[in-house]
Amino acid sequence: MNDINNQFQFVICGTDTNIGKTLISSFFVRGLNSFYWKPIQSGIESETDSQTIERLTKVEKTKIINEAYVFKEPVSPHWAAEIDQTVINFRLLNLPKVDGSLIVETAGGLMVPITRNYLQIDQIKKWNIPVILVCKSGLGTLNHTLLSIEALQKRNIKILGLIINGEKHLDNPKTLTELSSIPIIAEFPFLQQIGSNNLDILWEELNIKNKLISLLN
Repeated sequence: MNDINNQFQFVICGTDTNIGKTLISSFFVRGLNSFYWKPIQSGIESETDSQTIERLTKVEKTKIINEAYVFKEPVSPHWAAEIDQTVINFRLLNLPKVDGSLIVETAGGLMVPITRNYLQIDQIKKWNIPVILVCKSGLGTLNHTLLSIEALQKRNIKILGLIINGEKHLDNPKTLTELSSIPIIAEFPFLQQIGSNNLDILWEELNIKNKLISLLN
């Protein structure tokens, strides 16, 4: 495997719940033919995020790394673990060693507790790979996104860039760039239907791979 693919190891975080982290993770997994890991899955009603990724990306099953924890209830990991009477072992949250690109999708937002005294952002700091921050395009995104950026920067966590997800907004992307100086990797449009074909077309149209290379350099 060449070194450039080993550079493509990122954490996908969201500024809020239901922001589209799994959709954006599938976009990167498909585009980079990447390994995927969701360390903690909270809630298993219809399908897990790993199953969604497999369905949308059609990557080999071996590229989807098993979760460290799968909890029944769709609540914050700290509480989901308590409900399931599980004690989280942090060693199981160490980054998997893979030869190639890796997309890690967090459970919830940056300040979500993994235990009663350990936040998601603490784990992201330990992983020490760049963050791609997914934010929504519309109302509320300026506050949520700028707060998330500030929290990451305060801890010296590298932010590769933003993915703005949803209906195109005429001002928010410009304002986020001006106020944060964080690059926008892509404005990801609202899609009526999501499948590997749409993801492939968008990947090329948005020229993502070249943008990632230039941001990493």
